[in-house]
Amino acid sequence: MTGERRPTRHVVVMGVSGAGKTTVARGISEATGLLFAEADEFHPAENVARMRAGVPLDDAARLPWLRELAGWMAARAAEGRSTVLACSALRRSYRDVLRQGPPTVDFVHLDGPAEVIRDRMARRTGHFMPASLLESQLATLEPAEPDEPVLVLDVSLSPEQLVAAAVDGLDLPTVSPVGER
Repeated sequence: MTGERRPTRHVVVMGVSGAGKTTVARGISEATGLLFAEADEFHPAENVARMRAGVPLDDAARLPWLRELAGWMAARAAEGRSTVLACSALRRSYRDVLRQGPPTVDFVHLDGPAEVIRDRMARRTGHFMPASLLESQLATLEPAEPDEPVLVLDVSLSPEQLVAAAVDGLDLPTVSPVGER
């Protein structure tokens, strides 16, 4: 039928800071054509200032941000655009807010040893999230519950392996071979 719109896909690559969310989400975007967004870019200036100062965000600071992200995905769904979002989504309640946006959201949780993540954070430059907040993020993290469809991947894998595993695990159609970006 002409004019029939294919359902959109919306993927949130989640995990603590330093897990590789942005790298993997960008890779998924490049392999699949899903529109990429970095959730950190949606934070208001006061949230960024708090995090730069080493102060963890509380739920009151996070909720408007999460609602904006859900709205962004919903607006893209209404346009017929599929998305991939790099977002911490550490708690079930945060993932529930994100699920209120588009019709469906798939989550990919980049999980693994704190030592691997701490090492990655120490080597990256130009990010406002200090390594000192990793412990608060690990304490906040609520792994997916059995009723949550979340694909869990090991952060010890290379970025290329993580992208390939996410694309395969979510059965996302590709526009270019994974790894050829």
